[in-house]
Amino acid sequence: MSTVIETKNLCRTFGEGETQVVALDQVNIKIAAGEFTAITGPSGSGKTTLLQLIGGLDEPAAGDVFLSGTNIALMSGSQLSDFRRDHIGFIFQSYNLIPVLSAEENIEYIMLLQGVSTQARKKRVQEMLALVGLEGLGDRRPAQLSGGQQQRVAVARAMASKPNIILADEPTANLDSTTGISLIEVMRELNKQLGMTFVFSTHDHKIMDRADRLIHLEDGVIQLDEMRAF
Repeated sequence: MSTVIETKNLCRTFGEGETQVVALDQVNIKIAAGEFTAITGPSGSGKTTLLQLIGGLDEPAAGDVFLSGTNIALMSGSQLSDFRRDHIGFIFQSYNLIPVLSAEENIEYIMLLQGVSTQARKKRVQEMLALVGLEGLGDRRPAQLSGGQQQRVAVARAMASKPNIILADEPTANLDSTTGISLIEVMRELNKQLGMTFVFSTHDHKIMDRADRLIHLEDGVIQLDEMRAF
C-alpha cells in the first residue's frame, strides 16, 4: 500500500519563553492509502494540532509533512490551497456548512471551484446524497436539517470532489449516540467502497472501536501506535 501521509520529526509550539507550550514533539507517522485511522488522546494532547498540520491548515515549528510524496511546507499559499481543494476533504465538529446554500449546493461547492461541469456536478451530488442516506433532502438548507443530517451533508461535501484523504476533527462530538454510530458506519462503508483514507481526531470510543489503527498522543508525543485486525 502506498504511503499517502507522512510526518517527519514534526513539532509545533505555541507561545514563547517561559509560557511556551509544546503541542507536538518529534512526531513521526506514516499512513497508507485506504487506512481508517483514529488519533486519540486527552484534551490538550495535540491530536487536533496534528490533524491541522497534516491538512495544511497550520504550519509546523519544525519538521515536514508529506502528502502523496509532496512536501506541503514547500508550497506557496496558492499552491497549498489548490492542493487541499483537490486532495483533502475536511469534516469539522461544527459542520461548517454555508447556511444560505442548500444541501446540494454545499456538496457541489468544491466541485464548482474545481471547474467540474454542471452535468457532472449534479450527477455526483445525487450520488453522494444517496451514499449518505439523504435522498430527497437536497433542497433543504442547513437550518432545516437535524445535526446528524447536517454532518452527513458535511461528509458528502468532503468526499464529493473525490479526494484521496479525508480529515475529520471530532465529527461525532455534537451527535447523539445512535446518530453518531450511523454516521461512522456510513464513513466506514465509504472507506471500504472507495478506498479513501480517513484520519480522525477523536475522543469517541465508537470511532476507536471501528478504526484499523489507533495513534494515541499524550503531551504531544506518540505513546501508542497500534494496527488492529478485524
